[in-house]
Amino acid sequence: MADLITLDECEALGIDRVHELYRDHVSRSQVSLIGSFGFGRDLVDHAEGAWIHLRDGRRILDFTGGVGVLNHGHNHPRILAVRERFQRERRMEVHKNFFSPYVAALSHNLATLLPGDLNISYFPNSGGEAVEGAVKLAYKYHAGHRGTILHTDIAFHGKLLGAGSLTASPEIHFPFPRIPGTDAFAYGDLDSFALALERHRGSDGTSDVYAVVLEPFSASSLRECSPEFLREIRRICTELDIVLIFDEVYTGWGKTGELFHFMRHPGLLPDVVAMSKSFGGGKASISGYVAREPVFRKAYDNLGDATLHSTTYYGFGEETATALEAVAVAVEEDFPGRARRLGEQLEAGLADIAARHPRLVAGTRGRGALHGVFLNQGPGIPDRIRAALPTALAKDPQAVSKLLTGAVVAALYREHGVLTFFGSNRRIALIASPPLVAGPAETDIFLTALDAVLSKGAARLLAGFVKEKVTA
Repeated sequence: MADLITLDECEALGIDRVHELYRDHVSRSQVSLIGSFGFGRDLVDHAEGAWIHLRDGRRILDFTGGVGVLNHGHNHPRILAVRERFQRERRMEVHKNFFSPYVAALSHNLATLLPGDLNISYFPNSGGEAVEGAVKLAYKYHAGHRGTILHTDIAFHGKLLGAGSLTASPEIHFPFPRIPGTDAFAYGDLDSFALALERHRGSDGTSDVYAVVLEPFSASSLRECSPEFLREIRRICTELDIVLIFDEVYTGWGKTGELFHFMRHPGLLPDVVAMSKSFGGGKASISGYVAREPVFRKAYDNLGDATLHSTTYYGFGEETATALEAVAVAVEEDFPGRARRLGEQLEAGLADIAARHPRLVAGTRGRGALHGVFLNQGPGIPDRIRAALPTALAKDPQAVSKLLTGAVVAALYREHGVLTFFGSNRRIALIASPPLVAGPAETDIFLTALDAVLSKGAARLLAGFVKEKVTA
């Protein structure tokens, strides 16, 4: 019989054995990268709310919010209860020949919560799939008669080939094949947008652009579009019959202080909004796009095209049941209000820290429960430290930002038991993205820890971090 690892054996594995299995069967480079941080050498026993409990008994404040997935925190009791009920009652997960009451109810609830005629939903599994489904819908809306989609120069829409073709973050640095007809304009810049449109206007004045996809708030760069920009984009897209897609995969479900970020601008309506991450309450791998009724019906609502866009796991029972409860929790526990209160505390606290450490902090930026700290790069990496780095990192133009911010992440975890991460766009930021179940006490812990870490100064932080990486 095959030597299979059982679940009991799995949960008893030590960190050295986990690293060994990752090297053999997952990725040696992941072990090298993540293993060089303190959290890469620890194993988790359990997690609840904003806290992670390690096997060695330590408690870690999770201020990453699961990189957008954990607005509800770890193991929210209402989310656990609805999944346990689904399993206990042996509800059916998936079947193509029966309608799902969960899909029907979830679609209704989204239509109720979203403005205007955003009322037709589709539920795949990941944010990248939601974006690609929205793009495919827009292309079909124009019956294939237009061939260009516009995105911004700092966009992050996912890492699939399609969504990756619309992603301008340097995180995707390999030249993968791209879907045809993509073009970029500067984020928040109407003149740049007008030039991009003009590049794809025919001699008869018609537009070849079938869709514009953008993030009203860019989670990877902590920038947001002005209301004037968004309203003018909406006006132009309406005038030229271009499908406007808002990517709210990260910012949805209250993160920046509204249920969805675009809803802070009354009357503003995209043609499609994509969502994921906290949509599943931290337990379900589910995403969605919600389209305006006229756009969806023109594209797909006929017998011939009714199944033209579908996936095996569309509307998976336990996932949609979980999302139903996750949406209810976000509304009933007022996640937008919680984010606004966290944002007020973070904004004031980070401004104070920036004032206390002007040589190290270049600036702070954010909204709601999503803020970032940008560190000054200084004179560069000392030769003795550069010599200790892997060749690829030493040549990276963002190496100083990555190293210094990584050193802060490592020190916060190692010395204060606070888990953070850094962004991956053109400017590297230390990200403060707490779950929306966190409160003033947890935010104070983070701010106090960050102040203490920055007090060490850049030289000590870098030296300690490189020493830790080299000896890991």
